[in-house]
Amino acid sequence: MTAGPTFGPEFREAFLDLLKWRRDVRRFKPTPLPEGALERLLGLAGLAPSVGLSQPWRFVRVDSAARRDAVRACFERCNAEALQSYAGERAATYAQLKLEGLKEAPAQFAVFADATTGQGHGLGRRTMPATIEYSTVMAVYTFWLAARVEGIGLGWVSILDAAEVAGILDVPPEWTFIGYFCVGYPVEETATPTLETQGWEYRRPATIIER
Repeated sequence: MTAGPTFGPEFREAFLDLLKWRRDVRRFKPTPLPEGALERLLGLAGLAPSVGLSQPWRFVRVDSAARRDAVRACFERCNAEALQSYAGERAATYAQLKLEGLKEAPAQFAVFADATTGQGHGLGRRTMPATIEYSTVMAVYTFWLAARVEGIGLGWVSILDAAEVAGILDVPPEWTFIGYFCVGYPVEETATPTLETQGWEYRRPATIIER
């Protein structure tokens, strides 16, 4: 058998820094990504684990200005509706949050999960079909870490109407929308979540329940 790699103390410390400094980026520089960088990072995302080795993720790169504008209009409407669900000080705080980088991000893509894929032959998802979507999110997180290693930021835009985005991007109806992502070089670097610095929420230690 071939021995696996050994990850020493320096690597483990660097990996901890990677986890701490991974951020959901909202403010991007206009600097374009290097040629082929997005495709290469999406290729690395394919190393993520997936149920039954199904690799159900479907990446849709969005370059069309018209489609980007339509996604942004969808966000603005959904965001306005979300604001109405809050009141008082919480509403005032929400109104100040920057929750997307759709105008500035040089690269954008959407991710869908294909539950109809024959790859994997159904292994592991007969009793838990949602593992197809879980697997797709794992690919997103793999991309996120790989991008951060290169100083590239990722922003997950979740305040969108899933059916509307699927229509804008003209994808097969059996695909499930997972998220829309902005990619580029961040304006600033921080190890603290923006929502924490803006007083929206605070990170808590993991809850471990013993049985």
